Amino acid sequence: MAKTLTRLESVIRARKNGDGKSSYVAKLLGKGRQKVAQKFGEEAVETIVAALAEDDDALVGEAADALFHLLILLAERDIPLADVLAELERREGVSGLAEKAARRS
Repeated sequence: MAKTLTRLESVIRARKNGDGKSSYVAKLLGKGRQKVAQKFGEEAVETIVAALAEDDDALVGEAADALFHLLILLAERDIPLADVLAELERREGVSGLAEKAARRS
């Protein structure tokens, strides 16, 4: 899975400064950070709706859309996916409850 996301990240970064008439990524990024973040939020909400509807096919599709738009948001901020993956690796083996409690202190 990480290879697929890494390839997708490369495609998004390659299209970042492309022509908004031929690239959805370039068009969305051209609208600015607020619009990119808003679009990711919309996709996240659609993912939640699909999960609550217990529609597995819709959930898979919406989750893919959410991941795609998260990668666009990360690209807009020039944050490599590798940084997110490193953070997940750092948290590996740590209880979710313990990790969350540590963030508060």
